[in-house]
Amino acid sequence: MSMIKNVFKQMIWTQILSAMTVTLCLLVDNIMIGRFLGEDSIAAYGLTSPVLLIFAAFGAMVSAGIQVVCSKTMGKGDEKGTDACYTMSILLCVGISVVALALVFIMPEQICSLLGAGNPTPDNTVFWLTKDYLIGFIIGAPAFILAQIMVPYVQIVGEQKRLIMAVVAMTVADIGLDLLNVLLVKAGMFGMGLASSISYFIAVGVGLTYFISKKCIFRFRIVKDKMLKTTGRLLKEGFPTVVNQISLVLLVYVLNRLLLDVAGNSGVAAYAVISTVSNICYCFGSGIAAVALTLSSMFYVEQDKTSLFEVVRTMTKYGIVINAVVTAVVFLIAPLLIGVFLSDPTSGVRDMAVFGLRLFSLSLASCGMCTTLKNYYQGTGRTGFTQLISILQNFVFVVLFAFVLSRFFGTTGIWIAFFAGETTTFIVTLCIIFYKRKEARVTTEALALLDEDFGVPDEDVFESEVSTREEISAASIALGEFCKAHGEDDKTSYYISLCMEEITANIVKYGFVKDNKEHKIDIRYVIKKKKRTLRVRDDCQIFDPVSYFERHEDDAPAESIGIRVVMSLAKDANYINSLGLNNLTLVF
Repeated sequence: MSMIKNVFKQMIWTQILSAMTVTLCLLVDNIMIGRFLGEDSIAAYGLTSPVLLIFAAFGAMVSAGIQVVCSKTMGKGDEKGTDACYTMSILLCVGISVVALALVFIMPEQICSLLGAGNPTPDNTVFWLTKDYLIGFIIGAPAFILAQIMVPYVQIVGEQKRLIMAVVAMTVADIGLDLLNVLLVKAGMFGMGLASSISYFIAVGVGLTYFISKKCIFRFRIVKDKMLKTTGRLLKEGFPTVVNQISLVLLVYVLNRLLLDVAGNSGVAAYAVISTVSNICYCFGSGIAAVALTLSSMFYVEQDKTSLFEVVRTMTKYGIVINAVVTAVVFLIAPLLIGVFLSDPTSGVRDMAVFGLRLFSLSLASCGMCTTLKNYYQGTGRTGFTQLISILQNFVFVVLFAFVLSRFFGTTGIWIAFFAGETTTFIVTLCIIFYKRKEARVTTEALALLDEDFGVPDEDVFESEVSTREEISAASIALGEFCKAHGEDDKTSYYISLCMEEITANIVKYGFVKDNKEHKIDIRYVIKKKKRTLRVRDDCQIFDPVSYFERHEDDAPAESIGIRVVMSLAKDANYINSLGLNNLTLVF
């Protein structure tokens, strides 16, 4: 299972970076606003957050739906299903963007009043600043949402470098455009929002270089018998993410209202800065959770219990370690982080934000675990549990504690509410797991929360991980014995073990020598209802033996003898490259 650990490790940092795609422009804007435009502008920025989160929620919904649906269609070798997913996700992106633009341009003042900016009177500076930023930012709605949708596709095909290039280009552009705005153009909050919009379009432009290239495996086409069903699946699988995001929107809205009552615009400004830093902190947990969602979706459809257990072990390990480090760093350097946004050392807002950020950082460990677990459960079909965790984590408990504690401790009570709410959610989640498992033990099997009849019984599965010819020979003998023990005759057992040996030997011979990296081959043979399936997975460069055989079927018989033997013995063969892994499935 070291291959899963390696894939997890490779995906984490690009997923963390991709999670920052939406937040980096907002981070840059907040820094520039705090440095150049003042506390009223920061408060206005904070008031716009719920609207931005709403539109991000719908983009995140489609993105999460893609992670689940596309992982499953590609895992099954369903090309039509994959293309239908790609096509419908783009059409949904267009529809969401049109609605976003229409709403904000038709009724901007009503939206600003609803957000708590007050009435549009000439002396209400915060109101007009809120409106300016909202209009400037919403211009980039199509790119803002499309950027979220592109991420899972780029991740699935292993184009991490392109993703990094897009994020870097976006960040550099936003910094440059923000500086141009505050130093030369002086377009105020509208200019800050517009700078973000342009930056998102630049990021999308970089990402599109893959989708318009010849090597893009996704096709925009109308698959009539798949479109409606695929749309339903995208929305269904992504709905827990909408619940998660809408809960966050309501949380920000309620806390802004509470802070206005307790501390006025200063409290909202402090929370805006804390929220921006917290969004970056959340990206670490969200990145781990996104990897868990993708891998759990793929292995769940394969009914691969062993791999799912390994995903749980790995995501838990990384979640604890990474979030503990982030907590320690944020707590220690909170004054420096807040100082980036608020430069005046005598500002009461600055002191309030530093104290609040330190208290908030204590919630990151439990928040990270809740987020990772709910994404894993989303990938394994427990969407109801996922939605429950989201509502409890992002709204119910934090708001409950904030209402109660703010009455006694003011703004301090609101900052404490984050830690109290996240910790309570994690405890409640564990209690539900213990109830369902009927035992109070924190184990990999308990956290995986799989049904007792899930997958194939252990005695009907042969699994091995090899990397040398000696290990291949030993695995071949063991597979032959496994087949005989399950009623196969000597000839059939020999042919099945021969297929496995030919495939893996070719991978070692041609795949391992292409670079200086260590490689592994994962072998899984399953007997289920008289159907015998051999899956071979490796982490070498892309090679599709199925299409290779089809292209060279008429060549001389002595050419590619190993592949010819394998294809002649298998009833069906399917190849897919997903997450940078070659997956060959043979059915006998």
